Amino acid sequence: MTIIEILFWFLSALALFGALMVVFSKNPVHSVLWLIVVFFAISGHYIVLNAQFLAIVNLIVYAGAIMVLFLFVIMLMNMNTESEPQKSKWLRMAAALSGGSLMLILVAALKDNTSKVTGMFTAEANIGLIKNLGKVLFTDYVVPFEISSVLFLSAIVGAVILGKKENSTTHS
Repeated sequence: MTIIEILFWFLSALALFGALMVVFSKNPVHSVLWLIVVFFAISGHYIVLNAQFLAIVNLIVYAGAIMVLFLFVIMLMNMNTESEPQKSKWLRMAAALSGGSLMLILVAALKDNTSKVTGMFTAEANIGLIKNLGKVLFTDYVVPFEISSVLFLSAIVGAVILGKKENSTTHS
């Protein structure tokens, strides 16, 4: 086994363990923190696959902004064990049955998969770099890129107009 394969399996185990801890944690804040661990493991997978731009965007957008938003929402909701609804025994059994069925389907689907993933590690060394992404974005997809920038600009202007307070002057 090469170091990349060892790193891949370690990150996979870390992501699976973190995802299980997200589901099984009693405290919602701990669940969000475990989800951040999952996002870091996924970003590690992107780096192993030589997609550095996706790894950084994943960290900034998901582990940074979205998780901070989740933490603020959980803290503002003031969730505790008294306000949480209790789950019935039947609901837990149904969840375990559906999760087991999903696991069975995944194992059956992956059992006959004999293809190896070694081809992606020997691909072109600079395939996921920002330089190549920028070159494609500004040559082949320049029109959709400019249209999306106009769309974002109009969304920002609309948000400013909607958020602006009107002066309520009453005329008699």
